[in-house]
Amino acid sequence: MNAPISADQMRALLQGAPDATDPDPTETAEWRDAFLALVQSQGPARARQMLDELARLARRERIGWQPALATPYVNTIAVDEQPAFPGDLAIEERLASLMRWNALAMVVRANQAYGELGGHIASYASAADLFETGFNHFFHARSGHHGGDLVFFQPHSAPGVYARAFLEGRLNENDLLHYRQELAASAQGVQGLSSYPHPYLMPDFWQFPTGSMGIGPISSIYHARFMRYLTHRGLLDCAGRKVWGVFGDGEMDEPESMSALTLAAREKLDNLVWVVNCNLQRLDGPVRGNGRIIDELEQLFSGAGWKVIKLVWGSDWDGLFARDTAGALARAFAHTVDGQMQTFAAKDGRFNRDNFFGQDPELARLAQGMTDEQIDRLKRGGHDLVKIHAAYAAAAAHTGQPVVILAHTKKGYGMGSAGQGKMTTHSQKKLDESDLIEFRNRFNLPLTDEQATSLAFHKPAEDSAEMCYLRERRQALGGALPRRETACDVVPVPPLESYARFATEAAGKEMSTTMAFVRLLGQLLKDRELGPRIVPIVADEARTFGMANLFKQVGIYSSVGQRYAPEDIGSVLSYREATDGQILEEGISEAGAIASWTAAATSYSVHGLAMLPFYIYYSMFGFQRVGDAIWAAADQRARGFLLGATSGRTTLGGEGLQHQDGSSHLVAATLPNCKAWDPAFAGEMAVIVDAGMREMLVAQQDVFHYITLMNENYAQPDVPAAVHADLLRGCYRFEGWSSAPGARQGTVSSGRTVTLMGSGAILTEVVKAARQLADEGIDATVFSVTSWSELARDGRASEARALAGEPDAGTPFVAQQLARSEGPVIAATDYVRAVPESVRAFVPEGRRYLTLGTDGFGRSDTRAELRRFFGVDAAAIVRAAKHALG
Repeated sequence: MNAPISADQMRALLQGAPDATDPDPTETAEWRDAFLALVQSQGPARARQMLDELARLARRERIGWQPALATPYVNTIAVDEQPAFPGDLAIEERLASLMRWNALAMVVRANQAYGELGGHIASYASAADLFETGFNHFFHARSGHHGGDLVFFQPHSAPGVYARAFLEGRLNENDLLHYRQELAASAQGVQGLSSYPHPYLMPDFWQFPTGSMGIGPISSIYHARFMRYLTHRGLLDCAGRKVWGVFGDGEMDEPESMSALTLAAREKLDNLVWVVNCNLQRLDGPVRGNGRIIDELEQLFSGAGWKVIKLVWGSDWDGLFARDTAGALARAFAHTVDGQMQTFAAKDGRFNRDNFFGQDPELARLAQGMTDEQIDRLKRGGHDLVKIHAAYAAAAAHTGQPVVILAHTKKGYGMGSAGQGKMTTHSQKKLDESDLIEFRNRFNLPLTDEQATSLAFHKPAEDSAEMCYLRERRQALGGALPRRETACDVVPVPPLESYARFATEAAGKEMSTTMAFVRLLGQLLKDRELGPRIVPIVADEARTFGMANLFKQVGIYSSVGQRYAPEDIGSVLSYREATDGQILEEGISEAGAIASWTAAATSYSVHGLAMLPFYIYYSMFGFQRVGDAIWAAADQRARGFLLGATSGRTTLGGEGLQHQDGSSHLVAATLPNCKAWDPAFAGEMAVIVDAGMREMLVAQQDVFHYITLMNENYAQPDVPAAVHADLLRGCYRFEGWSSAPGARQGTVSSGRTVTLMGSGAILTEVVKAARQLADEGIDATVFSVTSWSELARDGRASEARALAGEPDAGTPFVAQQLARSEGPVIAATDYVRAVPESVRAFVPEGRRYLTLGTDGFGRSDTRAELRRFFGVDAAAIVRAAKHALG
């Protein structure tokens, strides 16, 4: 136990239940008494020193023992260690009660009007006091004297954040009446409220999307680390700023929630505080019905190197613990599983007197003199503002480690028989009149019976003590929160020819587009203004992608520098780590790398400092593996580049099924603010990168770009300026193929013609096919498709304008391009056929359209064999063209 307590209490906790296997209880008692005497005479520090020494001896003698990571089921911070509560407790409790009521009224009213809207009451009911303590005392907004804290809110608790914004005047009653009715609200000129924190839908309000469980926790860790990165590189001083995350105990089941705990400890991220709302319930029932989730999480976080603060019992338990000299409470809690604890939460005081305190005579004596109502009102720690403040203050002051606060709460707290602690609590969206009156009485709300049963929103007078206090507390902490800001300086982008002439004027030089990208990135990193803002990110594959030369050029970021002499120290491309290193090499963790990319890609809004991340990875391990995290980044309006290297299903020949990507462009096309590109040539890639940088850094548009890159070396043609505009719209007529040596020599046109469209790696096969067809007297027009999804979006936009009756609907761009050619159209890609099929509707009428792709699972073989197998090689394209011609 961490707190100083009486000798009798310490003895009771250490002794616990009698051990029937103890061969010498007298000797055991002597050892115990000696240790207690040491604590009392010389203090906890000396006691810890002796325990450490005994542990060392045990290891040396190979005893096979190590201390348990779990501590008793009591508060980490003892009563006499609590700081004085700095606020007006009565006012804060009244405000928290008002937040609870307005949040409940918002959800219930929406569901009375439209039963299908859904919503959640119980999660915020459990977390309200955890939020309010943060809002009143700890969560800093960005201001002139503070850079602002980052706060990740438990998603199902969003109604409570809206309820606070209503009292603050940021939202009005009409806004609350349009909870989960964003379309209807827009039609009436008011702001609809999104279901969960969604920056894309409420771009001035929410800062971080947390609706997809597990994404918020891992994202918070990498945001905290990115703040250290900015500080160490001298770009932005993030000292004094915290990242707070309020998450659910059920959410800890998600692998992303747990995957980066050791990184946070290894990096000593003491700017990170998690508050895990341990209400013991998932959506359908208890989190650990047959165990104790708080004990489990304590062991997990302690083992990972975090500081753990257990916030289990409220102040009204202090007297019970003080009188419990025999340790009966601690023993009872040690044997009460969460499923039973949930039952205690759902039942009344009489039930708890009989079934908890009635377990043994010692517990029963502790409850003597308490009424059933007093027993019913005994608070768990997460509902006690004084205890919460003490835990938060300790967490904020702790150095050298990230901190997790395990806060014990009741799901549906205060909902009484309508939902507190019940299995159905999470889905509770409706309350009858008696339930509403009971809730009003439970929290002493200033509502008449009629106001309560009609679910009237309540806002105190502007000059009331509550409203003045609310404003004063937020003003002291920098203003309203959550609040998303987007103001940042424009970052100039150098001229294309200054860093990419080798690509746009390649003159037939052989290289892969991956090699070209790395060379281009190296040039950009040298630019005085743009270079420092670039964040190269890899998931332990830098050497695979030929990026080793960047190790020396800009270094790999390490918060402790480099404490070893690398094995390759004498080589030109030796491994170099540094505190001001620029590359983020995230190890074998795509989830971590994309979280790191998101932190950099949203720096413009989170920190007011525009950064430009380039995350390069095997394309198969992007949208397929961490697609949900990419979706969350899109919600957060990320700006940056994702580079899917060794892309396509036939370029990474020997790796086989799990490494060959045929679907990323299909998934990328579903993200509205993602522009997906499949360039075949280095020059195309350079033009796209240049345009994307200007779009994101200069025009400051909320888009990000996905570019696929290949590891296949082939001759790279020039990409003249005349085609750049068409290239950036999705396709252009590629003229270079017919001027190559040997093309069309000794052939006579048959009068037949076809149009060939290709992208990425398969464009080289399209060019081969065009030459073969030309040799056989069939004319071919070749289009290089740089983005199927951009062509499809343009087509859908034109179609929508036409359906709306707009006179200038325009012709889809792909149709305009194909009008410059004749004959059937053959479209080939290294991706599933659904990718080129996406533009079928916009092919000019009367033109036959055949698509070739790599549907199915990948295989291990040479590129030539794979392309033959999938039917995307030159021979297959020729066959398709002849078939289409009849």
